[in-house]
Amino acid sequence: MVNEAEKYQNEDEKQKETIDSLKSYCFNMKATLDEGNLKTKICKSDRTTTMEKCNENIKWLDANQLADKDEYEHRQKELEGVCNPIITKLYQGAGGAPGDIPGGMPGFPGGAGAAPGAGSGAGPTIEEVD
Repeated sequence: MVNEAEKYQNEDEKQKETIDSLKSYCFNMKATLDEGNLKTKICKSDRTTTMEKCNENIKWLDANQLADKDEYEHRQKELEGVCNPIITKLYQGAGGAPGDIPGGMPGFPGGAGAAPGAGSGAGPTIEEVD
């Protein structure tokens, strides 16, 4: 039984990372939209659309913990397809690049959804900390 549990441990960890990625993206987008100075810069319809899509995905996550990885990835790409144009429009209206807004934005360089190593490069790497 122990060998079988170890065999599936990697698969379980990958599944958890996929779930966490989508959930994190949803919560980060909602937090970004609720930020005081950004809240007024996003039109009401865009804000409503994004919030509804995030809430829909959070509810879906709660009801579909055992969905396969492809379904989670599809959901995240679909959500990014709604959010990215709105966030891009916000940046263009601000006259800057995505990294110019403090803290960045999910899914953009320097943001909460950015790839590891993206952004300013400040701070130690995992290798330096270990």
